[in-house]
Amino acid sequence: MTRTKLSRRTFTGALLATSALSACAVQTAPAKAHVVVIGGGFGGATAAKFIRLEDPGIAVTLIEPKSEFVTCPFSNYVIAGFKQIGEITHNYNALTGTHGVRHVRDIAVAIDPATKTVRTGGGQSIRYDKLVVSPGIDIRWGAIEGYTEAAAEILPHAWQGGAQTLLLRRQLEAMPDGGVVALALPPNPYRCPPGPYERISVIAHYLKTTKPRSKILALDAKDAFSKQPLFQDGWNALYPGLIEWVPLNKDGRITQVIAGEKTLVSEFGQRHRAAVVNVVPPQFAGKIARDAGLANPDGGSAGWCPVDPITFESTRIKDIHVIGDASIAGAMPKSGFAANSQGKFVAKAIAAALNGRPAFAPVYANTCYSLLAPDYGISVADIYRATPQGIVAVQGAGGVSPRTPADAAQFRHLEATYTRGWYSSATREIWGA
Repeated sequence: MTRTKLSRRTFTGALLATSALSACAVQTAPAKAHVVVIGGGFGGATAAKFIRLEDPGIAVTLIEPKSEFVTCPFSNYVIAGFKQIGEITHNYNALTGTHGVRHVRDIAVAIDPATKTVRTGGGQSIRYDKLVVSPGIDIRWGAIEGYTEAAAEILPHAWQGGAQTLLLRRQLEAMPDGGVVALALPPNPYRCPPGPYERISVIAHYLKTTKPRSKILALDAKDAFSKQPLFQDGWNALYPGLIEWVPLNKDGRITQVIAGEKTLVSEFGQRHRAAVVNVVPPQFAGKIARDAGLANPDGGSAGWCPVDPITFESTRIKDIHVIGDASIAGAMPKSGFAANSQGKFVAKAIAAALNGRPAFAPVYANTCYSLLAPDYGISVADIYRATPQGIVAVQGAGGVSPRTPADAAQFRHLEATYTRGWYSSATREIWGA
């Protein structure tokens, strides 16, 4: 399939079209309806804020146990040492203070669609007219033999921002020069398709600059991955001889871990022992979505939540919308950018439904930026439409970074600048004023 490289001007225009909103001030009139949002990440926090922007007459309650959210995007840069954890940590002060969202610091433990209530761990029962579920991912403990929550304290996954991010960082810092860093990479689908390969890249940057005798061994349950030619071009240029990638067809799939020995065991019995082991295991939708019956129980999409492509309303339970990583969103990847785009359109769909208006056909957007070094970036961008066949990419409306730009160093530097710019603007839009 031929893909056309998208210009920055065209893609920026498309993004502005997707997020055109009525920037209304928060009002204090009695609420016409109550929307509850579960989960305060890229999808949930966006939906909560933008529902209020769409119609300040709608009351919004965010159920999120944490006072701060640590993003998975940019956590690789904390692991590699060129970002600090505080730089990827965001609070809900603007959401509550400026936009009038009520924040319930508790965990949602049960959803009752019959009474339209959410029960929290603290015993509250919160009624909703519409419910947005954006729980992110959970780790499939046991999908790899021996990989348990206890094992993750020795062999971190670092696939949810926070303590695991810092654990992997500390292990890399403590590793002696000459050690091997081994990564076990999952089959599709999972959060952030290019994420593991960005992690390989930035860890390689850390090793090259601080522990140059060390190596990376990447054991993969797939034969191909997102932006593969661009990543491998970068590895060859920046880190020759430092990274070994082992695909599925060369016995790359890990089926067992021995945490106490820091050892990975492949499908055909080969054992790989390393100084630092990062296991990115299979994943599924967050627990509250699975417990509520929003996720498919079996089949190739087991554990993920089917949704209407226009409104992201669950196809399993009425008046509940599932967004972000937990949803089955057709061609859209599981990314923070995608969740943010979905949150905006779900806000529009919910506001329209509560005001007796039909939903309009959305145009979703996504860009996955990746740094291979602090000044070397690559990207893939797409625009998506809802069709009878689901959410599909618009042909010719997206593309990937060129492999051989005319001024390669300058182009990769600009892509790195765009990477940082996206994160700054997105997080400011979601958690800022």
